[in-house]
Amino acid sequence: MWTLADIAKHIGATVQGDALYEVSSIATLQSGQSGQLSFLSNKKYKKYLADTHAGAVIVSEDMAPYVPQHALIVADPYVAYAKAAALLHPVKLAPEGVHPSASIASDSIVHPSASIAAQVVIASGVSIAEGVVIGPGCVILDNVSIGESTRLTANITLCEGVKIGKRGIIHPGVVIGADGFGIANDKGKWINVPQVGSVLIGDDVDIGANTTIDRGAIDDTTIADGVKLDNQIQIGHNVVIGENTVIAGCVGIAGSTVVGKNCVIGGGAGVSGHLQIADGVMLTGMTMVTKSIKQAGSYSSGIPSEDTHKWHKNVIRYRQMDKLIERVKQLENSTKSE
Repeated sequence: MWTLADIAKHIGATVQGDALYEVSSIATLQSGQSGQLSFLSNKKYKKYLADTHAGAVIVSEDMAPYVPQHALIVADPYVAYAKAAALLHPVKLAPEGVHPSASIASDSIVHPSASIAAQVVIASGVSIAEGVVIGPGCVILDNVSIGESTRLTANITLCEGVKIGKRGIIHPGVVIGADGFGIANDKGKWINVPQVGSVLIGDDVDIGANTTIDRGAIDDTTIADGVKLDNQIQIGHNVVIGENTVIAGCVGIAGSTVVGKNCVIGGGAGVSGHLQIADGVMLTGMTMVTKSIKQAGSYSSGIPSEDTHKWHKNVIRYRQMDKLIERVKQLENSTKSE
């Protein structure tokens, strides 16, 4: 149990109500009960605030008068919620040491404080730093290095030569360093191009479940410090992603594209290869990028869903666009000649 005073100190909040009131867990406004802490960061959920049974709610100052119980008042409720949730629901500490079923090459170096779970395979020349956690079923191939306090959850494959920074979190099913899609057409027959680069992952990088990051064809694929990747993302060979960029699920980035710092890429977006994306670019969901973006800002493409009948009519009109433009040009030319 944590008092509101303790939580307020941790998240930089002001307490409205009883500072000694205790909470034990996080809940939504709709499901919250006495002894639980909720939050309001999106104004569309304000309608649930007056009737919530949560014992306390994290809110901005303008929402504080509407809280029926206790409140923690902050400038950014979502950031404060993240910090409070980490306090109330800490990550379970993994036991130090190596599980008897793990297989570790004799020339690999594993720090004594690391935790190596069941059925882990660690190949030759691997370096695992202090406080690293390797979950069950992970496969770490030759000459991989993992920085201190990084956590691999389960069933993750790190291929040869991959370098992982400090304090990262890698979720189940991730594959880092598999061959990129390098092929050449030899008189009608496709042949593989050897992928001889590797993958460099910076510090404080999170990688979501079943995401794949290809090794470089020649130079390394690089993911900079502070990058956050959602689930089921495909990052092609030689891609570079700049610091503190966040990418939502099901995004595909083709080879040799460079994404700048502090970018936000929405779910389902697709980015073609050999492009440059400037710092501070936002791509909304399902955006398709086929040419470089040189200035910061928000970019979108695609057509949102609508009634099927209207969609069919609009597609027909789109296909008639060239004919319409030609007719307009003819009319303009005939007007000028008169």
